[in-house]
Amino acid sequence: MFSPLRNRAYRHLFIAQVAALLGTGMATVALGLLAHDLAGASAGEVLGAVLSIKMIAYIGVAPFASALATKLPRKTLLVALDVIRALVAVALPFVREPWQVYGLMTVLYIASAAFTPAFQAMIPDLLEDEGEYTKALSLSRLAADLESVASPVVAAILLSVISFNDLFLGTALGFMLSAGFVVTAVLPAASNVQPLPFIQRLTGGLRLFALTPRLRGLLAVSLATAAGGAMVFINTVVLVRSNFNMSNQASAWALAVFGLGSMSAAMTLPRVLEKITDRRAMVAGAFLMTATLLAGAFVAKSYPVLLALWLVMGFGYSLTLTPAGRALRRSSNSADRPALFAAQFALSHACWLIAYPVAGLVSAQANPSAAFLVLAGLCGAGAILGLVIWPANDPENMVHVHDDLGQDHPHLAQDEANGAHAHPVVIDRQHRRWPKAPR
Repeated sequence: MFSPLRNRAYRHLFIAQVAALLGTGMATVALGLLAHDLAGASAGEVLGAVLSIKMIAYIGVAPFASALATKLPRKTLLVALDVIRALVAVALPFVREPWQVYGLMTVLYIASAAFTPAFQAMIPDLLEDEGEYTKALSLSRLAADLESVASPVVAAILLSVISFNDLFLGTALGFMLSAGFVVTAVLPAASNVQPLPFIQRLTGGLRLFALTPRLRGLLAVSLATAAGGAMVFINTVVLVRSNFNMSNQASAWALAVFGLGSMSAAMTLPRVLEKITDRRAMVAGAFLMTATLLAGAFVAKSYPVLLALWLVMGFGYSLTLTPAGRALRRSSNSADRPALFAAQFALSHACWLIAYPVAGLVSAQANPSAAFLVLAGLCGAGAILGLVIWPANDPENMVHVHDDLGQDHPHLAQDEANGAHAHPVVIDRQHRRWPKAPR
């Protein structure tokens, strides 16, 4: 599983990711506690607003950033965005009003919206082997889970000796360490191929989603992912602090248990995905989260029960997320990949833009049990849509025919009987629509 780390460039980027996520995880804990400090039992509403701003920034900025990034040096862009995020983190301990939190976090989320797709799109260029790339996806999922496990654990320990506002300084340190490792990484050279026009770069990823069945299914599963994750990230502090009347440290430990469940799934997935399809793993994770949310509406009455629910929720959450990069890679060529990753980043966060306000507003206006039920419905809808939209028969080499190409076209040189041939299919110049199977 750890063999991709033998690649020096990937190793440095992986360490950069770990450093940034450790800092971000501490900020997540501190932000929840800051919201409770400012709004008390209505903290879910404040957090819902903050994270809705995050989703709006991600949806609006990511496609434009990806389209513009082809004109900028990769390393300079990533380092500059890390520095901006560090400066915002340094300013957060000084806020006194919710609107100040909203303003600063808008800047941080815009920088993250530009950083993340550019970072993700480089990994397939560094690791061309499918097996190594699958392992790298699991490693990246483990790194992301540090935001939910190691960071809350560190935060819980630190909160015994410092105030939660000081955790934001750890966030700033994480971003600066990330910038340092990006500087030392030897990144893949930009392609010498003439880039597509700006509008095509801006909309190309969305076009791939619209025309590729597995990507439409992936988007449906993303709705389930957002519903389950929103319940955890928005309402953990409400449940622990207001319902159970427990400490800040208890909130951090609950988030850590969720991350532990996610890490356990990520560690087993490379072997599991050798035996089952990405579709089956992701849909199973979505249904597992749906069942957990339904159970939570009736049994989440104590802290130990909540920890058990969050452990299972984390497992299902990772099942829906980790294989997504494989589906994206299968659905694009190297030239289109940055645009596709940016589109996935924006569209998946559009799902979070639905789930976050629902989680915050239902919890604040009714109660967390109602939020469990509403989000279970949203999660179940995503799971069912994913099962229906994503074709069960989705082979690596797809047998298909071309009605729009002449028999002497070079692409048809290896035709088999009845004009059919088989190869991995992506939407491109030869496949402007998803191809048809032979009759």
